[in-house]
Amino acid sequence: MRDLVYTGFMSLDGVVDSPGGGPGEEHRSGGWVFKDLEFVPEAWSLKGEELTDTTALMFGRRSYQAFAPVWPGSEDHAGYKDLPKYVVSSTLTDDALVDGWGPTTILRSTEDVTALKKGEGGAIFIHGSAELARRLSDAGLIDRYHLLVFPVLLGAGKSLFGRADRDKHMLTLRESQSYANGILKLVYDVER
Repeated sequence: MRDLVYTGFMSLDGVVDSPGGGPGEEHRSGGWVFKDLEFVPEAWSLKGEELTDTTALMFGRRSYQAFAPVWPGSEDHAGYKDLPKYVVSSTLTDDALVDGWGPTTILRSTEDVTALKKGEGGAIFIHGSAELARRLSDAGLIDRYHLLVFPVLLGAGKSLFGRADRDKHMLTLRESQSYANGILKLVYDVER
């Protein structure tokens, strides 16, 4: 069984909206991971560590459409270029997929994600894609969270976690680290 890992940047109040401030990121405070915060290189080490565990990437349609034009040519994301990609979307068409960014498969449903997880292979990492992550979490499909929590309160925006009334999910802390600029690294396993 393959692990499904959500990795992302989060404000202290749980917002994951527009962290980089790039195209398609419309939050009024877009770019909050880079603005007004001292750069501490070791706070970003989690991103490098993830490369060794990542065997595939998964995106929702909007995140795929935002990342696909940029990441294939990005030096920061070169390690992901040839990895298999999965896009969960009921509307994306095959002709909308970007060439030269590794094999890409469109999954049409949560059931397709469940079938993928049951297959052979290593960890699949979800970047961005807050709505997809909420839906997969509600379905009990997320196995681990890799979070960099930033010392900022954004007040509004997309949240990683839904507000629906549902059964409690317990998490086990696998790893944590705090950095001089106030960023916290939190790695949690979802208890089953």
